[in-house]
Amino acid sequence: MRYYLIAGERSGDLHGSNLIKALRKVDAQAEFRGYGGDYMKEAGMDLIVHYRELAFMGVVQVIANLRTITKRLNQCKIDIVEYKPDVVILIDYADFNLRVAQHARQHGIKTFYYISPKVWAWRQKRALKLKANVDRMFCILPFEKDFYRKFDWDVDYVGNPVLDAVKGFTPNPEFRKKNKLKKEDKLIGLLPGSRSLELKRIIPLMSKVVELNPDETFIVAGVTSLPRELYSEIEAYKNVKIILTRTYDLLSNSHAA
Repeated sequence: MRYYLIAGERSGDLHGSNLIKALRKVDAQAEFRGYGGDYMKEAGMDLIVHYRELAFMGVVQVIANLRTITKRLNQCKIDIVEYKPDVVILIDYADFNLRVAQHARQHGIKTFYYISPKVWAWRQKRALKLKANVDRMFCILPFEKDFYRKFDWDVDYVGNPVLDAVKGFTPNPEFRKKNKLKKEDKLIGLLPGSRSLELKRIIPLMSKVVELNPDETFIVAGVTSLPRELYSEIEAYKNVKIILTRTYDLLSNSHAA
């Protein structure tokens, strides 16, 4: 089968990559193409657009980047029709993926949604749009099944993929040595997020915490998909270290986070 996957942020990229690995076990001839990130690419997907070009957060940032989002959305619509997938799999990322779902439905392409948008938290009537344009919904939170039942839609609850990611993780015993961290140090992990707007808001606050605790050792879980300068304010402190793409190793070695 030919699968077209769309993830618009880092967490979706991680869960999308694990989905690709799982699908390969039951479909050895599977072909994957779509929007995502490094994890999905490493899992074998033909990456068309990286999520870093789409991960905008908040009304102001979305409006400021509307031209880019529209360009990538139109590109995605054309690519799906030309690729002719057996199914489109949408991963969270509500506003973008809802438009893709409508487009796929118009062209008779089967559409599955993996990891429901949080329509139960706000703008609940979007559930009706989802129902009208999605062939099958796979939810990761148990109460979502009851929520969608209110809209006369029987969805599938498949469990939270974070548990699979944690289960499949093996801590690196050389983590401290490799990052020149003392065995006796009680590390405090700081996880500011994976979107630029998140970092711009939270790094100044985390910096104040670091400044108030000069005797503690802080490790920031950084991501390679963002410019390094976004960490510059907190990285200036002597008791702070930035470690990229090793969040689970950091948590495994942290006294607190």
